[in-house]
Order: sequence, then C-alpha cells, then structure tokens
Amino acid sequence: MPRPSRAGHAIAAAVTLAAALCATQAVAGPPFRTDDPEPVDYGHWEFYLFSTGTHVRGDTAATLPGVEINYGALPDLQLHVIAPLALNDAAGSSAQYGYGDTELGVKYRFIQEDENGWRPMVGIFPLLEVPTGNADRGLGTGSTHGYVPIWLQKSFDKWTTYGGGGYWVNPGIGNKNYWFAGWLLQRQLTDNLAFGGEIFHQTADVIGGKDQTGFDLGGVYDFTENHHILFSAGRGMQNAPTTNGFSYYIAYQLTF
Repeated sequence: MPRPSRAGHAIAAAVTLAAALCATQAVAGPPFRTDDPEPVDYGHWEFYLFSTGTHVRGDTAATLPGVEINYGALPDLQLHVIAPLALNDAAGSSAQYGYGDTELGVKYRFIQEDENGWRPMVGIFPLLEVPTGNADRGLGTGSTHGYVPIWLQKSFDKWTTYGGGGYWVNPGIGNKNYWFAGWLLQRQLTDNLAFGGEIFHQTADVIGGKDQTGFDLGGVYDFTENHHILFSAGRGMQNAPTTNGFSYYIAYQLTF
C-alpha cells in the first residue's frame, strides 16, 4: 500500500487539529468557549492548571494538562498565555503526546458597565496561536493563527450574561478562515457556586468541513477567595459526530 504523501499527512493533521483547536478554544473564558470582556484587575494574577478535550468520530484531541496565566498589566488591560501539553489520539494511528501550540493574547476593556443602567461592559481579546507544537505528529498546526473578537457583558443582581465573537485567520494546508460566536447566561446559585450554560456556533475551519453549533453547561466553585474549581461539559447540536461528539473542561484556578 503506498505511503501517504507529506501533503496528505498535513491535510489529515489539519482535519484532526480542528478538534484540538475546538478543545483549546474552550479555554477562552474558562470554563466556557465564550469569553467575557472583563480583564484581571491591575496588578493581580490568575493561574490555571487545566485539562480540556473534544471527541469526534475516530479522534480524541485534548490538552492534558495545560497552564494558563493571566496578568493585569495595566488598568483595563490583561496579558495572557497558555502553555499546553497536547494529546492527539486518531483512529488508525498511535496516540501522540507532547508540547502543543502556545497561545498569546491581550484583553482590553474599553467600555465600563453601567451598573445602574443598560450599558454593557465591552472589550476586545485578540489571540495569537504560535506554532510551537509538532505538526507532523498532529500536536500543532504548523502555522500561526489569529483571532480577533469583541465581547460584551451585563450583570443583573445574581445573573450575568456575556458573549460576542469574531474571526479566526486560519492558514495551513486544507484550512480556511472561520467565524466563532457564542453567548452565555450564568447565575450565582450560592455564595460559593456559580452555574450557567452557553450556546456557540462556528463556521467550517477546513475545506470540505462542516459548520458546528453546540452547548456547554458548567460552573465555578470557590473554595476560598483565592482557590477555585472550574468545570464544564457539552456536545454539538449540529454535525456533532464530526465536530463535537463530546467536550469537557476542568481546572484548578489560583487568583492573587
């Protein structure tokens, strides 16, 4: 049987990494894919030790584990980095594990929420995916990817809702640029537990791929002011077998 060409391997990796990128995007607004415009307070830090993954027909891609660090570098401005260990377990080949693509970002809030009125908080959070993972092993994309979103948020008593979206620049063999958008509703159930759900939609990110719509349910439990557990799980509602049969996120968060 002829061996697949290097181009064939690249295309297969691109399709496989679609699931991996979906998993990575779950980190956008931990524990959800949808993000918010609220940066870390000036001079403060957030540290996450997390795992996230997505299973589709014939493939499981995950971050196992990953480290996310956010820092409030200026008032209304947050610096962001994710350093992941990636797992790619595709049917018909051996599982691959190693360092994945590094994510860098800057969140900037340019409109403050009017707590007594209807004006929402608004911010941008551009991201850059740096190709530090091995693309030949399915642990990275082999190209630099960028995302330019805008996010809005409004709170009412114990309820918080936020969402928005933007455009991914997605170079690489077999890839195409795509849109991602989502919206979330969350309630503070107790002093320690917030719980909510999101609905999101993403256009196809590979040539011949399919759009996906999905949901996640999850929450945040505060053990103390500084120690937190975040969790979510969900699946696709559109083209689920090939885009999102099941996905999860779980993390320990330290804030200080």
